[in-house]
Amino acid sequence: MSASPKPRLPTVLVIDDEIRSQEALRRTLEDDFDVFTASTGEEAQRIMETEWVQIVVCDQRMPGMTGVEFLKTVRSQWPDTLRIILSGYTDAEDIIAGVNEAGIYQYLMKPWQPEQLLLTLQTAARVYRLQQENQRLSLELRTAEPVLARRVELKSERVKREFALDGMVRTPVSPLNAVCGLVEKIAPFDLSVLISGESGTGKEMVARAIHYRSRRADKAFVIEHCGALPDQLLEAELFGYKRGAFTGAYEDRSGRFQQADGGTIFLDEIGDTSSVFQVKLLRVLQEGEFRPLGATRPQSVDVRVVAATHHDLEAEVRAGTFREDLYYRLATVTLHVPALRERAMDIPLLAGRLLEASQKVLGKAVDGFSTEALACLAAYPWPGNVRELQNEILRMLALADSPRLGAELLAPRILRTPAVDQQPDDLLDCIAVDGGLKERMEALEARVLKETMIRHRWNKSRAATELGLSRVGLRNKLLRYGLERA
Repeated sequence: MSASPKPRLPTVLVIDDEIRSQEALRRTLEDDFDVFTASTGEEAQRIMETEWVQIVVCDQRMPGMTGVEFLKTVRSQWPDTLRIILSGYTDAEDIIAGVNEAGIYQYLMKPWQPEQLLLTLQTAARVYRLQQENQRLSLELRTAEPVLARRVELKSERVKREFALDGMVRTPVSPLNAVCGLVEKIAPFDLSVLISGESGTGKEMVARAIHYRSRRADKAFVIEHCGALPDQLLEAELFGYKRGAFTGAYEDRSGRFQQADGGTIFLDEIGDTSSVFQVKLLRVLQEGEFRPLGATRPQSVDVRVVAATHHDLEAEVRAGTFREDLYYRLATVTLHVPALRERAMDIPLLAGRLLEASQKVLGKAVDGFSTEALACLAAYPWPGNVRELQNEILRMLALADSPRLGAELLAPRILRTPAVDQQPDDLLDCIAVDGGLKERMEALEARVLKETMIRHRWNKSRAATELGLSRVGLRNKLLRYGLERA
């Protein structure tokens, strides 16, 4: 049986007349996207006429035309393409004016941060897929409405199950169990919830679990990343605007709060908002109403607010950088999602679940992980948390040429992490072992030998060549340190 074809990566076209900036964008995106580059609008248009482009990332300042002007052309000729603009302007009025006319999906300030840019484009790729699926479903609905209605109902139930607490992978002794227990208790009640935790720990998943276990589960769950936009754009995104509110506002546009009416709104990275915007948000939480830009009357909404942050907001309240009244409005209930390094016992289960998902993404099947690989995964501290683990598993699967994913496929920073059965005090033996220089050097030598052998799949010839030893000399050292493997 032939293997299924590998799915194509999402395509992105980067337009920037500065070659260094263009190359920096390419390097940031090329692991997750099929990247095309252009230096001018004319060159970019030629690429779009021959290639299937899902996302366009365009610099605002370009020779011959602005980014907004080019994106207007893209909208008219390729309306399905998602449009993102980069700008160094501190005044966002020109960009806001182009939101409607050019249909800009997202606006990022320069200098951009690689993590923020990558997250924005990953989200855009998911939005593009959803748009395409929605178009397909709409077509089916017109031709087979009763059958498709049942499909939509089943898909809704699947989404609810996917984001239920059972979908949060954990062991019986995981610290995540306390979080899930609290979610179970508070979800049915319309209380504001503040979720804290490092980036990549799954705060959005916890927010979804709260929504889908609440009485609002059949209503909308709307997300806004508050740290990605300047105040003026964020206000327009959340509260919407009326026709004529500013240059380029040719029609009314609903905001996130209006879209979430009856459901839940998730305000991610709320700690990155300015004090000016915090005042406007506080009014919505206190009065249950907001005023779109350019409107003369406020609108009332019934929305449950779940917010998240990687900051210590209590410390910021004490420092005066975050409003105390807003904090207490948001933090009726607080949840802290533990970092992945604090739940190492969950990593084998979580890695297995992520591997299943990765196999579907890459269209490539394997039997699982080797024991050594799982030990290394469990020992690594994962500063990028679950997102970093997911990327590492995708990388291992792409590189694999055997039925099981071995430790030799791991990135060097993970492979060199001490084994999971070593205690922290044992690791200090390399530099603080009792004895003289000889004992300390032997401890280091044993570590280097083990890391090299794992990386070369315990092939003594290749390991000996790298270390500058004879095969017999290497074998003697492995026997001496108890590293000889049957």
